[in-house]
Amino acid sequence: MTNLTLLTRVYNKGQLKQIEMSLQATFEDLDAQIQVLEKTVNRWVKVNVTGEDESVAKSYIAKQIGVCPNSIEEVTVNTELKGYIQKINAPEGLTVDIGILEPKPVYIHIPLSTLQTQLLDGKEVPLKKIMELFALSVDLPISVKVKKICDTEDTIEAELSVTQVELFKNWQDSLLDRLLILGTTTDEVTSTIERTRLNRDVINIEALGLFEQVLICKLGTDATGLIPRIGRYMRNTQLLIFNPKKLSNP
Repeated sequence: MTNLTLLTRVYNKGQLKQIEMSLQATFEDLDAQIQVLEKTVNRWVKVNVTGEDESVAKSYIAKQIGVCPNSIEEVTVNTELKGYIQKINAPEGLTVDIGILEPKPVYIHIPLSTLQTQLLDGKEVPLKKIMELFALSVDLPISVKVKKICDTEDTIEAELSVTQVELFKNWQDSLLDRLLILGTTTDEVTSTIERTRLNRDVINIEALGLFEQVLICKLGTDATGLIPRIGRYMRNTQLLIFNPKKLSNP
């Protein structure tokens, strides 16, 4: 038997069942049993994998969903990791949860100065403003690169990964508004777009995680204007705006 912490967090118990049913369907032709634990820590999803095809199931899960490190000992400097923003520590920086739960949760810290350097060429923009410009919020999945590990304090200092910085850069260069929806699946967002007839306003949906989606607006469509129409059908989600025009003069 193998215990894994999936690289995804849930927003309600129904999503735990969704994950379990999806994994069970995926491995129905293999000798691999998947059990999603109902109890979560910091909303991370833990699963038990058993059966003769356990190794195949583990490899698939690691590749398609991702798994979290088990302990701080598995983390090394310059490693790129994916996590979720756990806390906005204004004015100091961000706290990121990468899923280390035992023997106690270990978090990553990204200093404000690092964000200023990576995202705004060193301009001394306050954290609150950076959050607004880049749609940074608690529960947003982000990718980080480890810079320093403080074993005595069980803390890790990091910066945004090259992949994450390039993602924001691509969003900015596209000149297209984006509406981030945290707390729901791609299928549920697609259904809502069809229901509200927003197909003419949305180019595509990008998945940042299993339950974090990004609507890419067509040129000339204001993402803020979509909130009343989307929000009425997604009351238990968090909606964030990325507006590239604001980055021209932060």
